[in-house]
Amino acid sequence: MEIRNCTINDIDEIFRLYKIASDYQKAKKKVVVWPNFKRTLVETEIAENRQWKMLIDGEIACLWAIAFQDEQIWEEKNKDSAIYIHRIATNPNFRGNNFVEKIVNWAKKYAKSMDKQFVRLDTLGNNVKLIQHYENAGFEFLGMFDLNNTDTLPEHYHNVPACLFEINLNKQTEKSSR
Repeated sequence: MEIRNCTINDIDEIFRLYKIASDYQKAKKKVVVWPNFKRTLVETEIAENRQWKMLIDGEIACLWAIAFQDEQIWEEKNKDSAIYIHRIATNPNFRGNNFVEKIVNWAKKYAKSMDKQFVRLDTLGNNVKLIQHYENAGFEFLGMFDLNNTDTLPEHYHNVPACLFEINLNKQTEKSSR
């Protein structure tokens, strides 16, 4: 297993995996479904080295994006020093490998290397299984929140509560030094 930045050559595969994830969400019913993301969004993330991929035997097994600001979702907490994980999508050939745990381990190291205190992510709606999955991966579930301003967020953020999760790396350091 290897983790690398995505390149522009990966963009078709990124969108293929987003479509598969969206179709999977539609089939699950009662979960918020990803919209069609703008190509320019992903191109910008790639250019800024914020789109990541996990490779197994040279094939993209999983991918995700990160951000260093997330003001519309995290509002006042956006002032904290954090990385924000977005759009985890798994290649169906590799489902069941608990990539979230591997991404969390990578993200904690990456955040520490960037002098960040938090690793954060969000999901939408009351998806109990996904909430539990993120808690099992080490995230603290902070609760469900109505977002105040979703004007420039993708459409799936409109009119749905956001579930916020974080890992406080300072707390983890305190626990490990006891």
